[in-house]
Order: sequence, then C-alpha cells, then structure tokens
Amino acid sequence: MPRTVLAALAATLLVAAGGACAATPHYAPSASAAGTYYVSPGGDDSADGSSPGKAWRSLARAEQVTLRPGDKLLLQGGARFPGTVTVGADEAGEAGRPVVIGSYGSGRARIDSADSPGVSVHNTAGVEIRDLTLRGRDSAAGKDAGVNLYSDRRSDGRREHVSVSGVDVSGFRVGIAVGATEDDNGFKDVTVRRTHVHGNRDAGLLTYGPDFDPARRAYAHENVGIEDVEAYENHGDPTGADRHTGDGIILGSVRGATLRDSSAHDNGGRSATHATAGPVGMWAYDSTRVLIEHSSSYRNHTGSTVDGSGFGLDSNVSDSKIQYNVSYENDGSGYYVFSRNRDGTHTGNTIRYNISTDDGRKLPLHGALTVYGKRIQDLAVYQNTVVMSHSPAGRGPAVLLRDGNTGVSIRNNILVTEGDPLVSADAALSTGQVVLQGNVYHTTKGEWAVKWGDRTYPDLAAWRAGTGQERLGEKATGATAAPCFAGGALPRLRTPEDAQLVVPGCPRDGLDLRALGTDPGGVDYFGRDAGDPPAVGAVEP
Repeated sequence: MPRTVLAALAATLLVAAGGACAATPHYAPSASAAGTYYVSPGGDDSADGSSPGKAWRSLARAEQVTLRPGDKLLLQGGARFPGTVTVGADEAGEAGRPVVIGSYGSGRARIDSADSPGVSVHNTAGVEIRDLTLRGRDSAAGKDAGVNLYSDRRSDGRREHVSVSGVDVSGFRVGIAVGATEDDNGFKDVTVRRTHVHGNRDAGLLTYGPDFDPARRAYAHENVGIEDVEAYENHGDPTGADRHTGDGIILGSVRGATLRDSSAHDNGGRSATHATAGPVGMWAYDSTRVLIEHSSSYRNHTGSTVDGSGFGLDSNVSDSKIQYNVSYENDGSGYYVFSRNRDGTHTGNTIRYNISTDDGRKLPLHGALTVYGKRIQDLAVYQNTVVMSHSPAGRGPAVLLRDGNTGVSIRNNILVTEGDPLVSADAALSTGQVVLQGNVYHTTKGEWAVKWGDRTYPDLAAWRAGTGQERLGEKATGATAAPCFAGGALPRLRTPEDAQLVVPGCPRDGLDLRALGTDPGGVDYFGRDAGDPPAVGAVEP
C-alpha cells in the first residue's frame, strides 16, 4: 500500500515554490483601489496594462506588479504565454476580496512553463485561479507542480481561501499541489472544481504536509473541497522506485476534506516495476474527516506488485468515509484500507454503498475489497456490491482480510465471484477482530469457498460452524443466493453509468444496521430511499 511519507516529492516541490517567489521583483501600484491588469501577445510592456487595448505583452512584466485585495490579472483567452505567475507573501487578497488570476475574451489562456510552476502561491492566500491551461515541459516536468500552493512561514496560522476552477494542467511533476512544512500552518478553505489534471508524472492532485505525529494528530491543511475533477493518464515515473508515482488524487495532512463527483482513470501505467509502494486512483493518508463520494476510479495500474487500486484509506486516517462510488478494472483492489502503524490512529472509518466490478486485474490476490495492516480499529464496511470475475492473472477473492484488525464489521454486502474464493483471511481471525454478518455470497460457477487461516470451507454452514462468522447471537445470518443482476450473472462495467447493471432482481433484506449501532445511510448508490432495514448491497432493487 502507499506509504505516508512523500519526502522526495515534497522536497522538490518546496524548493521550486520557494525559488519561484524569491526571485520575483515587485513594486506597489500607484493606486490603492483594486485594479485589473491585462496581458496579450499583441500588447506592449511599456503600457500600463489597465485595459485590453493597453495590455502588457509578457508575464515577466506582469510579475513586477504587487497584487492587492480585489486585483485581477487576466491573460488573453486562446493565447500562449511562456513563463509563470507567482503570488508571494507580500501579495494577494482576502476571502471576500480575492486576487483573481484568469483569462479574458474567448477561451482559456495558456501558460507554458519550462522550469517553474505555471502558477505559484507562496505563503499567502485570498487567491482565485480560473479558466487557464497550464503546460509544463523540460525541468518543470521533473520538479514542479502546475499550480503550486506552498507554505513554509512558521507559526502564523493557516492561509485562508484559495480557489482553482476551470483549469487544465498537464506536463508537470504534479498537476496541482497543496503543501506545507508545518502542522496547522498550511491552507484553509481550498477548493478545486471543474478541473482536469492529466499527463503529469507523479500525481494529478496532491495535498501534503510534514510527517505525521501520532501523539499530536495535527494536520497542515483544513477544509479542502474537490469537485468535478478528472485525473487521468498521470502515468508515473519508471525510474521512481523510491516512491509511489502515477497517482490520481491524493489527500494528505488534511483536517476536513470532501472529494466528490470526480474521476481517476488510466493512471500509473509507467510506474516503477520495483517500487515498494504503488499508485492509486483516489486515496487519503495522515488525515481526518475525509469524505470521498459519488466518484469513479477505473483502469488504474501499477508497474510493481503493490497497489494499482481504485480508492483507499491509508495510514493514520480517522473518522472518514468512502461512499457511493464505483470502481472497475483496476490492477489492484477496488477499495482498500491499510495501516502500517500500531498506534491506533487508523480508526472510525466507513466504506459503504460502493460498487466494485472486475478489480484485481493484475493483482487478483489483493482482493476486490482489502483490509489489512498492523492495527485497524472500528472499521465499518457495509451495503457494498462486489463482483469479481476470474482474472487472467490468477485466482483472487472478493474480500481479502489480514491479521492486525480489531472491531472491523462487514455487513449487508453482496459478494460474487466466478469460482474464486469469496473471502480469504490470512489468519483465523476471531469475531472480536473481524465480524461478517448479513452478507450474500454467490459463486457463478465452480465451488463455493471461503479461506479462513489454514482452512478452506466449502459452504456457508461449515464456515459459520467453524468460525462463528455469519451469526448474530444465536441467529444464523447471511445467505448463499444469486442476486439476479440486471446485467447478468457477472455484469461488466465499461463506464460509470453502467452501475445500473448491478441492480439486483432477487432482493434480500439486510440486517437492521441501526440496531447494531451503525448509521444505515438512508439512500442507496443511486440516491433512492433505502429500506429500513435496507436490502443487501449498494443498490435497492
């Protein structure tokens, strides 16, 4: 699973961010009122930049202006500009009067950066970046972020309000990066909307901070919102065996984040073959109160024998949810939960109302839904639908469990395989570690099987008797039954819209989750009212 330390990437981005701003000369404009400055290839750097007819010609001229609250720097739509736009510590605005960097006229302006970020915001905020195309090349592809938000000024709190919208970023090391060197000293109220991040080397979008301290449980950033973002074809670095590369969207060192209505696909295809941590479509680490919902992650890859997953909650994540998402045809798991620490910081998380079909295409032994690590506490996995056809790479389970868990519950899920094990547990886990209750298990051909430690059970009754799983007190729970999906026995998703193929035609009522102390969610994957109790799986019949 991906490691929580992004030291190599962070160090490079930090140097790039600091250098870009430190080298930029500024002077204060003569008027104190907010101004709008225009830049056009047909302009003149000796003009005052105050209108399209008096536009400056170059970004180098625009860099000489100190941007104040309410100022706008607008580049001519459809035109190309070499260089970078930097907003330094002595600049920028307020949440109510932000500095705006964007386009005017028709279409997006394009910034081509050869050795720097496209837009750099350093130790400041109150900035909105709109309707731009950013392209990196040469050294920018190896060391810079297209939009680089970075804080390294100590002990003066988080910088509030940065918005990125309508931006297309490619050709950099990271498309959009939000970073800080200190806890509680990064950015607050950051939004990224209607944006494409693609063709970058290490990641499409990344937030990061200092190494996590389990004694403090502090975070660099607060209140990050990501909506309608597409991260694709961020292929990775074949020479980057020292780190994971080729990720879609990563949320690290955040207190309070929402990622919704977004997609990550076709990432990681050129990541290193010997990397010990690989890429993932969308995942969080070192964070709390993260919500990932109504998104899709598919055809993500790994060059090595790890990761390549759709969605993940990695080390030191707490009180977070992955819900109402769809994953398919990923090299690794559709959904995973992992902790590399025993310090109790991975706790209180939920995975519910998600769909996974045909994940584990390269790494089937990872399972479609994977839970493992040194200590995972109080994880609730319920109302999901998992369909795993036989992978050409080998046999793999619908659910993979490993030792080190406590208080993990897996309830009201539909689990379907094509003759592969429905559940595989590396150890004979006790019901105090992991409990499975109220799930529907179906094998479309071949033998029904659950692997539990060193034993393989041939049917539900034998597994129940041998382990105490699928019991609620004295009552037997769970069922072996065909869900009768709308798309056939093993529906194959080719688009997120194909989620309708897993609508069950043979419904079964699930357990009353509320009676078990679990929030049932209220609605299914499609937003329809769930029953009380809900039917098993992510979709109401």
